[in-house]
Amino acid sequence: MTSRIKMYNPDTLHKPAGAYCHVARVKAGELMFIAGQVAVDPNGKIPAGFEAQAEQVYKNLRAALQAEGCDFRHLVQLTTYLVDSRDVAKFRAWRDRTYPSYFPDGKCPPNTLLIIDALANEEIRLEIAAIAAPD
Repeated sequence: MTSRIKMYNPDTLHKPAGAYCHVARVKAGELMFIAGQVAVDPNGKIPAGFEAQAEQVYKNLRAALQAEGCDFRHLVQLTTYLVDSRDVAKFRAWRDRTYPSYFPDGKCPPNTLLIIDALANEEIRLEIAAIAAPD
């Protein structure tokens, strides 16, 4: 996390229900908006299974961030879309296992999780859009 980004959970709010902070305060002159990333690899392939798709989504997020010289510590907001409410527990478990490598300081960006009817491709089970604050 850069010194211009402060992630925290106010004492006046409930404990987060997962790996995220309620608030991200950013002192930024510039923001980066990343379109919703889905589990399509550079060759156009979609992996099978929820966990494999989650991995690919985060690989795609990392690639978008790196294109502007950023990494996960620059993220200030995530919006996650799932097409099956039964995947919420899978997503939280996957996030609990993998976020320590993405956010080693434990300061995870705010995340809004939505269950929706469908995404653009029936094979895709999740999509994540992001906002980052480059240095």
